[in-house]
Amino acid sequence: MRAPPPVQKDGPRVNEEIRVREVQLIDQTGHNHGPTDIQVALSRAQEAGLDLVEIAPNSTPPVCKILDYGKYKYQAQKKAAEARKKQKIVEVKEIKLRPMIDDHDYDVKMRAMQRFFEEGDKVKITLRFRGREMAHQELGMALLNRVKDDTSKFAKVEMDARFEGRQMVMVLTPR
Repeated sequence: MRAPPPVQKDGPRVNEEIRVREVQLIDQTGHNHGPTDIQVALSRAQEAGLDLVEIAPNSTPPVCKILDYGKYKYQAQKKAAEARKKQKIVEVKEIKLRPMIDDHDYDVKMRAMQRFFEEGDKVKITLRFRGREMAHQELGMALLNRVKDDTSKFAKVEMDARFEGRQMVMVLTPR
């Protein structure tokens, strides 16, 4: 029976976990000591009351820095949270239209669409045909072309108008 593989730890290796003979040592003040024996580096870290943390494991020799590991982890966590906070999740908002839509209703839908684009969201326009309206699909196509022209300043077409059963679908994205 084979021994289980070592558990992969998330984050950099610290102190005794560093399994190389020689490391590029940077002390707590930021001074580079050059290639240093691992035992010397560990003893210097202990003298300072700090940890030896592997910063760049893929270089030869690996770069290690003397610092407070708890503080380092906390800073990394804060940086990751800040990056997550700045991310914008793009939503797809849906606007439903009918082929015989009145001008005022159309204007209201256009204002809503413009607001969605300003927020950075995509807009899916669904044009539903009912009953005998299917006989006049050119009216629907004309309406979607009108939408395309009216939004051309602040949006571009991601997916052109196409039929899905009894409805036409078009997707627009903000410029």
